Amino acid sequence: MTAAKKLLPAAACGSIVFAVIAVVAGQFGPDPYLDPMNVTVSEYAVSDRGGVTEVAMAVLGLGSLALLAGLRSAGAPVRGMPERLLLLWSGALVVAAVIPTTPIGQNLDLAAQIHRYVSVAAFVSLPAAGALLVPRLTADAAWKPVARVVEWVALAGGFGLLAITYVALPGERVMIGLVERLLLGAEVTLLGVLAFWLAWLSWRPALARTATRVRSELTTAA
Repeated sequence: MTAAKKLLPAAACGSIVFAVIAVVAGQFGPDPYLDPMNVTVSEYAVSDRGGVTEVAMAVLGLGSLALLAGLRSAGAPVRGMPERLLLLWSGALVVAAVIPTTPIGQNLDLAAQIHRYVSVAAFVSLPAAGALLVPRLTADAAWKPVARVVEWVALAGGFGLLAITYVALPGERVMIGLVERLLLGAEVTLLGVLAFWLAWLSWRPALARTATRVRSELTTAA
């Protein structure tokens, strides 16, 4: 097995863990009067003077690219539309991190409009990719064990999309922060399932050889 097949899953897993920790930490940095139940992550990010949230978004986008490269390298059934949607998710996250929205209460400028559209693209693309992957994973013996989990998480992401669409339009942004965070939680979970299973498949032969060698040494010593 090439080094890339081992390093790419590790990079994907590490970026996901880092992004989650950084986003959570970023919630404590901005103005303490901001209500996370009614303020989006992007609005928190523009109030985050340390830029922790933007860094987390960029790292997650780059980590998603590493995940996609690892999936392709391992022969996972992602080619075609799922691959394109994962590319869209990754690119949209990086763009959203580089181009922030406007502070709360200010009119949307061109940069904020770009941020809004790429955020919508990211929100939609990942659950769609998960839904398309389900039958492919089910038909693949190596990936079948996680197919059902991917199905449920993609379904949760779909419900999250419906909820945030309602809240953002006729719902007048009531609890939009909570709804968005639940949607993001489902989407990051989807990435996590794919990344950690990819890591397991990639590292399992090496772990098995190590375990066999240890058992052999213990038997010899006894």
